[in-house]
Amino acid sequence: MRPYLLAENNWKHIKDHNFSLAVLPWGATEAHNYHLPYATDVIEADEIAAESARKAWEQGARVVVLPTIPFGVNTGQSDIFLDINLCPSTQLAILSDIIEVLNRQGIYKLLILNSHGGNDFKTLLRELGLRFPDMFLTTCNWFQSMDKPKYFEHPGDHADEMETSLLLYLRENLVLPLNEAGDGAEKKIKIKGIREGWAWAERKWSQVTADTGIGNPKAATREKGERFFADVTEKIGQLMVELAACDAKNLYE
Repeated sequence: MRPYLLAENNWKHIKDHNFSLAVLPWGATEAHNYHLPYATDVIEADEIAAESARKAWEQGARVVVLPTIPFGVNTGQSDIFLDINLCPSTQLAILSDIIEVLNRQGIYKLLILNSHGGNDFKTLLRELGLRFPDMFLTTCNWFQSMDKPKYFEHPGDHADEMETSLLLYLRENLVLPLNEAGDGAEKKIKIKGIREGWAWAERKWSQVTADTGIGNPKAATREKGERFFADVTEKIGQLMVELAACDAKNLYE
């Protein structure tokens, strides 16, 4: 029983605990090229949250990791079979209920550990911050926290070399041989402003990629995944330490 994971604890053990920070991992259920499982984002969220919290706990941070939300915003993938969508308004309702519980029970800090590119919690937390002024609400995207070219040869953002390497390390039994994976080729939009990044439109997934992946996974290895996992959990763990220790009423210098 790991004391920082709510799902593994029981009422006898946890009822007298005081936690400074709640962590809510949030994933998605969606196709990941031909070779990775639909639960890729959930597995990554589970494992990165748990290992980061372990490292934070060992430094004295009283963190509690809540069970991972397994569904995310997949509005651009409505025609991909069994990609499960939660609309942002649904996420807002879920978050509101969870934050109400934390606020009522005296845990005033929340970190959403996001594991899916389609999730964007900033606007939701702006609104919820007004409803719950005593709460310090934060979010991070673990997949954007590191300098990926230091670890991986090929760029990408979905079922790519990074995610494939992580899954080879975390759940190798769920990864098909890489010779069965698609190449993750991505079509680029024709509109200049969107290509340059200062304008935005949601990607229609089935028009962008033939195999649902974006980024070539063929150079992935278990060793790359192990190295990346160690470093990303160190960085997220330090964020948890800082959040648990900070005075939310005195954040600026």
